[in-house]
Amino acid sequence: MSRSARRITATVLASGALLAAAALPATADGRDHGRDRDRDHGHSRDDGRDHSRDHGRDQGHGRDDGRDQGHGRDDGRDHGRDHGRDHGRDHGHSKPAQRSAVVLGKIQYDSPGRANGSNRSLNGEWVTVTNTGRSPVNLRGWTLSDESRRVYRFDLRLAGRSSVRVHTGVGRDNSRDVYQDLRHYVWDESDTATLRDAHGHKVDSKSWGRHHHGGRR
Repeated sequence: MSRSARRITATVLASGALLAAAALPATADGRDHGRDRDRDHGHSRDDGRDHSRDHGRDQGHGRDDGRDQGHGRDDGRDHGRDHGRDHGRDHGHSKPAQRSAVVLGKIQYDSPGRANGSNRSLNGEWVTVTNTGRSPVNLRGWTLSDESRRVYRFDLRLAGRSSVRVHTGVGRDNSRDVYQDLRHYVWDESDTATLRDAHGHKVDSKSWGRHHHGGRR
């Protein structure tokens, strides 16, 4: 081979070497880029899985919220039932008390005869208390009063279907007559007799005279 041919061959080989060297980094870069792309794609898949899991958890949380809302409905029903029962109890408690069998009967406020203040004259005025029921009633602690707040306190047991007269003057108590043991008249020509039980609740009352038109006697 001539010298010129050797030079050309060397030049060609050198150029090929340079081209190969230049191509190697590009190929390596391509491989690296591909691997990076695969990694990114894998990361995207992982993100998708994480997102799916998170979304599933959120949906699960939504179901829990649904259960809580259902619990809220249960609470509402329970509250309604409790309120209804409480209201029923309160309403039943507010019913008016049953009328007492013990009432005021006939009243003699104007003593017959001459009003001379004698014990006989004082006992000539009286108030009748009647038990209209069949069962006896313990009147201990009950009171009878007039408009001036003069009070007589009972200490007796009144049989069923019976009455007792409360006299103003002095006397000996028995099953039909009791005495306030007072030395002055109680019941005026215009007055009100009020009967109260042992708790101070008014049981009955009667009024008469010019200041009490339509009052019972």
